Order: sequence, then structure tokens, then C-alpha cells
Amino acid sequence: MTTPRAVRFAFQPMYSLHTGGVVAYEALARPGRGTAHELLAEARRAGRLTEVDLGLAVAAVRQEAARPSALPLHLNLSARTLAASPAAFDGLIAELGAAGRRTRDVVLEVGPPFTHLPPERLLAGLRAVAELGFRLALDGLGRGDLPLALLAQAPVDLIKLDRSVLRGLPGDAAAVAVVEALLHYTTRTNIRLVATGIETEPQLDAAQSLGVRIAQGNLLAPPAAHRSAAAVGAVVTDDRRSPASPLAPRVADFLRPATTLPEDATCDDVREVLAAADAPSGVVGVDHAHCPQWSVDRTRFLVAVTGPYGHALHAKRPAARLADKPHTIEGGASALEFLELVTDADWGRTGDDVVVVDAEGRCLGVVLVTEVVRGVAEAKVEEAVTLSPLTRLPGSEAVARDVERRIATGEQFVAAWMDVDSFKSVNDNAGFAAGDDLIRALGETLTGLTHRLPRMRVSHVGGDDFLIVCDVDEIAAVAAALLDTPWSAGGMPVTVSLATLVCAGGSISSYRDTSRLLAPLKKRAKAVPGPSWVLSRPGTDRVEVLRGIGRDIAVSRSA
Repeated sequence: MTTPRAVRFAFQPMYSLHTGGVVAYEALARPGRGTAHELLAEARRAGRLTEVDLGLAVAAVRQEAARPSALPLHLNLSARTLAASPAAFDGLIAELGAAGRRTRDVVLEVGPPFTHLPPERLLAGLRAVAELGFRLALDGLGRGDLPLALLAQAPVDLIKLDRSVLRGLPGDAAAVAVVEALLHYTTRTNIRLVATGIETEPQLDAAQSLGVRIAQGNLLAPPAAHRSAAAVGAVVTDDRRSPASPLAPRVADFLRPATTLPEDATCDDVREVLAAADAPSGVVGVDHAHCPQWSVDRTRFLVAVTGPYGHALHAKRPAARLADKPHTIEGGASALEFLELVTDADWGRTGDDVVVVDAEGRCLGVVLVTEVVRGVAEAKVEEAVTLSPLTRLPGSEAVARDVERRIATGEQFVAAWMDVDSFKSVNDNAGFAAGDDLIRALGETLTGLTHRLPRMRVSHVGGDDFLIVCDVDEIAAVAAALLDTPWSAGGMPVTVSLATLVCAGGSISSYRDTSRLLAPLKKRAKAVPGPSWVLSRPGTDRVEVLRGIGRDIAVSRSA
């Protein structure tokens, strides 16, 4: 039988669908022959299931320690193993200590079969392991034999919904209902639901629109031998998965200088630093490469060393004995990614310094969770001020940023300008309230389109003017939704005009040029009777009238 030490592991990330950032890694056993399931079945027949199951967990921790991370590590265990004595977990706890991890940094994913054990025995095992400090997840929900009574009583932090259920999204009404019901349950019980086995864009879109916060699957990133930067970057990072406003601050915006000492510094060394007039909130111990090895919180440290016999007990001893494993985050992360990481990694002491590191893990400085929270709140307030009170859509800067991004990456895209025909007449004849209702309805339609079309961005420029940017294969759906709808204001029929500019990679240099070329197209669209749609391209005077009464004609670019 293959021994756990001979098994290699692949690590698959879990992503936040709120920020697009990685929030945890799952270790997946890859035996040299056969599958992990077959290896465990063989161990069960040999009466060695607990030994092999926990041996695999130890081997996963050992391999992960070669490239450590501050993110939670998920380890798979069978339900039978949870019924073992807590002493059976001593080897795993020792290995975690050698790797510089706490049990709280690890999530044990308990998988089927569940019904081979008395429920009381399994619940007792779950509670005993939770008392050791491990966080727990129930795996395979929807595929295995997990009893609802166990689901309701188990002390778990996460539930992982199996791909067999999610495969029905988005078209299967029953699958949608199951996800909605589980989201209601997990929200009420403060448990997080993880959508696993995400393989297609429609599945991901459906999971996100239903309110699932965490997802895992080959669409986002397949398992990899190491938690490399490439694996982290494999997630699709368009704004659908990372809806943080481009105005949202980054972690680096809150960077403070770190007070550092060599990792072999003594408690006296730390006390002297903290006793200075401009005393920091904490001290970071770094190695010869300036990579953080431990972190000392000012308050907890001083309580320890100033108490009875504190100086005698600690003064000449290594400061690391009173330190914690440092929480780290890369400086390029957004503030929202940082807050999501704090939440999902269960960082209990939010008053501590968080160490900011570069791509090589070297200390750049520290940030405080409280300052990041305040900064994000201020950014959200600033963003809200820029939203249209009628449509709750952002101003032109949102589309401008997206156009500039697409130009910089050489993407092909469509920029469009939509407005209402004779809108002044609407206000004059139907009244301003009816005009506002019309603009609000148009805004709702455009907002709904952004949920269906993942790469579409919309701005409400003001009045009846809207700017749109999307992929080339999305513009037909946009035009159909806007032009096929029978718009009206106060009972008065209304039509809209859509001017579109198809920009191939390298055909346009800036958002300013895009807006300049759209202006005459808007005039041409409004000159076409009825709902109209005209299209052109940079570098040509040819205008195609795709909807409305008219023929291909030339438009002057000097307008």
C-alpha cells in the first residue's frame, strides 16, 4: 500500500466572489498510483484508516510548509477518522507547530460516508477536534449521505456544496432552489457556503448572482503542485468577480513604517523599543532577508513582561516566545481584498498590526485593520456621491477607466452612446416626473444588462445620456434590450438612439478620442426616424445604419 509520505499534493485555491481574491487553499492528495479514494479504501480494509488519513494530512502540511502562506489550509479527512481519540491528532498538531502554523489556521474538511457511525459518536468527535482549535467544514453536501440532523448540530465554519448540485445551474430551477435554501440556512447560522467544482461561466455567474461568497473549481484555477503566483493569478479578475470600485484604496495606501528587530532579539530588546516616546503598536521580527518571522503586539507583550516576575521570566529570553505568527498580505492587494481575507481567515485580533510584504515575502511595513476599514468606508461615501440619484449608476469616469484599460491591453471593444429622442419634448409634454421615471427605467434595464453581460460597463452621464462599453459579442444583446422595448413616459411613446463605435486593438489611442468620434455618430443616430442604431469604426467615415430607416452614408469626423 502506498504510504502517506510517498503521496504528493496539489493545492487548489478558493476564491472570494466578492473581491476575486484567494481566501484559502485545499490540499488534494495525488498518490503515485490510483486515487486518494482508492488509497483510503485500501487502508480501511487493512484497519489502518485513521493512521493513513491523518498521515496524509501531516504530509500535506509538510509539503505546504516549503512555501508557507498566511491563508487557511484545508485538509481532507473521512468522517470515520473524526471518531478517533483526540490523541490521534497529536502528530498533526506537532507538524503544524514545526511549520509555524496554529490549529486555527487549518480547516478540516470532513467527508462522507457519515452514516456508518452513530450520529452521537460523530458529533462528539467533531466537538473534540474543534476544542483542539481546528476549524471544521462538511464536504460533499449533495453527493454523500450527510444527515440533516448532523448538519444542524455540527460545530462547523463552512459547508461545501458538491458539483453534482451546481451542475444544474443556471437552468435547473430545483438546483437554484437548493442553493437558495442553503444560503438562507448558512446566513441564519453564520456559516459560509462554498460552491465547488465550478467549471463553466454560467455556473459561476449563477452562483454569484444567488449570493454565494466563496467558489472553487477548474474554471477559476485548477489544482497546482505549488501555491505559485501563477495559480493565484489564474482567477478571472474582471469586475464581475472583483466588484471593488477602481477608486477603492489599496493596502499600500495605508502603509506605515514597520518597527523591526532581528528574529533572535530578546524580550529586553523589544521592551526598550516599546518604551520609546514614539512607541509603535507592535514590533516585527525579521530574518536576514527582511522576511517577517514573528510579530509582537504592544499591549499583550507589556502585560506579560511587567506582571509579577515578568522581567525575571522573560527579559533575557527570545522575544519570539511572547510573539505571534505574523499576519501578512501583499502590498498590491486592494483594501477590499484585505478585509475579505481578514474575515475569511478568521483573524480574531483586528487591532494587531498586519505586515505588508512584497512578492518575495520581504517586509514593506504594517497596516492596521481599523484604518483600512475607515478608508474603505470613506471611499464608499465618496463613490456614492458620484452616483446618479435617479439611476444609481456612476458618471462617465467609470466607462472612461474601462476604455483606457481595454486600450492599454489591446482588447477589441465597443463604445456606445445612448440617449432618448426628443427628451425635451418628453419633459415639456409629459412633465419632469414622467421624464425621471423614464430615465430610471432605462437605468434599471442597463443595470440588469450588466448582470447578464459580464464585461459590460455603464455610466449615466446626465440627463438622458448613457455611455456603454462592452465586448463586440455583447453589443447585439444591448441593442435588442434597448431598441425592442416599447418605452413611454406618461403614456407618451418614446424611442431611443444608439451610436456605437467598434474599436479593434490599437485602432484608438484614448478615451478622449473615443468620445470625440462618438459625438457625430450620436447626431447621425438621432437623425434616423424611430428606434435607431448606427455603427462605425475609427479611421473610416462609413456609418452603418443597423436599425431605423436609412442607408449607409458618410459622417464628417470634424463634427
